[in-house]
Amino acid sequence: MAQSKGTVVLAYSGGLDTSCILVWLKEQGYNVIAYLANIGQKEDFEAARKKALALGAKKVYIEDISREFVEEFIWPAVQANALYEDRYLLGTALARPCIARKLVEIAQREGAQYVAHGATG
Repeated sequence: MAQSKGTVVLAYSGGLDTSCILVWLKEQGYNVIAYLANIGQKEDFEAARKKALALGAKKVYIEDISREFVEEFIWPAVQANALYEDRYLLGTALARPCIARKLVEIAQREGAQYVAHGATG
């Protein structure tokens, strides 16, 4: 068996894109740790955990970060009236730095060399 190229913490949702990138990273020789962030969305996190493990993730983290997402990202954006095209709040865009911060924390905790995402380009 080839030596691992290192460990990657992958922002994972359980959808097609993140599942494909998980498999691709494994095929490239990386150990993959999947990270699912619960920011308040309705999702079957247990099904996503099982899928990630079945696809080859060596570990899966699922964290409820909805409180810090609201307090540290959403609330300040509402206070600043941060709107896109004067129409709607930047919810999805605001979630990215919150999730990225957690990816880095887990990478440091796990001694991972890399972080990645599988979002549609």
